[in-house]
This record gives sequence, structure tokens and C-alpha cells, in this order.
Amino acid sequence: MKETLNNPAASEKQSMHPILPNDTVAGRSLIAVIAIMSFLAALTVGAMQIVRATATEWRGDVAHEVTIQIRPVENNDIEAETRRAVEIAKKAPGVTDVQAYTKQESEKLLEPWLGAGLDLSALPVPRLIKVRIQEIGDPDMMKLRTMLSENIPNAILDDHRNWSKRIALVANMITFAGLVVLSLVLMGTVLCVSFATRGAVAANRGIVEVLHFIGARNSYIAHIFQRHFLMVGLKGGMIGAIAAGLLFILLRFAISFLHAIESRGDAVIFFGTVGLNGYGYLGIISVVGLVALVTALGSRMTVHRTLRAID
Repeated sequence: MKETLNNPAASEKQSMHPILPNDTVAGRSLIAVIAIMSFLAALTVGAMQIVRATATEWRGDVAHEVTIQIRPVENNDIEAETRRAVEIAKKAPGVTDVQAYTKQESEKLLEPWLGAGLDLSALPVPRLIKVRIQEIGDPDMMKLRTMLSENIPNAILDDHRNWSKRIALVANMITFAGLVVLSLVLMGTVLCVSFATRGAVAANRGIVEVLHFIGARNSYIAHIFQRHFLMVGLKGGMIGAIAAGLLFILLRFAISFLHAIESRGDAVIFFGTVGLNGYGYLGIISVVGLVALVTALGSRMTVHRTLRAID
């Protein structure tokens, strides 16, 4: 009998009535709590992935581009100034391509904010010139800025690289905040499992003490609780992760629907192209394993502390 108690696999084969019942009100409540915690953790992981992917996409679009803006001034030929700015930009070091927007293209850029079909001829719409710079190295845009200010006083050089650095900083801050939230969610899960384990040990204290005093090792008793709460953690984690994954899928479909509606262009600009990639869904799946591991280890440590108190 003592050999059976010290062998978890053998005892589980012989026992038809587990110490911890699988379907109880407390067990279902704990699964619900873990599912909520897993849902929050999966949302946090998904949000961090979306923020970092979006920031990387934005930085990739603007990190190697600068914009020259020609402000319309009375009695100045904006077309001639635009052509002159293009010639100056082409001669600047580190510039690989220069593209000037036409008046119609510049006005079209304002449609998401002002609406389509408006007559903008009376508005002083500036002309824009997109300048592509080399991807290798860090070109000095100060020379181009100086050349523009000396030849075209109405020209403004907008270097997007500073804005790109701010985007990276914001993305890192959001990621750090997400990691803090994820840590708090996992800590909350550990506390919930710890209380549930203590309750389970207290409810089955007589059986635990009998097993303990007739020679069952602490590792065997802890294994029973650990395996039980591991399954509870897996069930709750899967429910929460699946719910979070479905939410991100629905959100992606909603954003795609907004893209298809021309009159909702302002909403599309605000929400962007929110959606998880493969790494995001892999992160959500990893939440299941992480929650289950935290649940199992939390229950095992709680049982060991309880058994030491019994000793």
C-alpha cells in the first residue's frame, strides 16, 4: 500500500474515486475566474503585438522619407517654386527619389478630414514634395534644409525621422505597460488558485491527513492537486484565449467592413488596420500554457506549505 501511495501513476489506476472531484460549484467558479484572467492576458498580448506591428509599419513607411511643403504666398508662383524645390532636392546628398504632388493630389490628401466633393480652390492648399532618402546610413538633412531656406523661403522641410523615434518610444512604453498588466493578471491568477487550493485541502483535510500519516509522500499529495488544477488552468485558459481570439477576428472583420464603406473614411483613419498576425495568435496560444503552468505551480506550492503546517 505504501508503494502505491508513493507512485502516483499506480494509485490513479487503482483509484476509481479521485480525492478532488472534477465537477463542483467551486471548480466551475475557478474555471470562470481563470477564463476571465486568461481573456485579459490574451487581450494584453494581442494589443501589444498590434501596437508593435503598427508602429513598425508606420516607421517603415516614414523612416526613409522626408516631405517638403511649399506654402502658397500671394504674388508667388507656387508651380515654379515647386519645380525649383524638386531640382534642389534631387541634388541633395542621400536623396534617391523625389516626387511632387500635383494640386489635385494635394487637395485629395485633405478629403479624409474635410470630406470629398468640396471645392478647395479658394483655400491656400500647400504643395507637397515627397523625398525618398537612402536606407543605409543617416543622411544629413540639414544641408537640404539650408538650401531650401536660401532659395525658397516659403519651403518647409519636415523630417519624419524624429516622429519615427517618438513612435518607437510610445510603442516601447505601451509594451512595458502591457507587460506590467500581464504580470498583474498572472499574480491575480496565482492568488485565486492559492485560495482555491487551500479551500480544496481544507475540504479534504481528513483524507489528506490520512494519506500523509500512513506514509504518502508530500510530492504524491501535491501531484494530485497539481494535476487537478493544471486541468482547471488549461480549461479556463483555453476558454479565455478562444474568446480573445474570436474578439480580434470580429474586430478585424469590423475594420474591413469600415474600409468598404466610403462614408466611414474618418473611422478607418482612427482605427487603422487593426488585426493580429501569426505571431499575435501564437502569443494568445502561449497564454494558455502560461496560465496552466502558473496554476499548477501555484497549487503545488500551496499544498506543500499546507502539508508542512500539518507536519
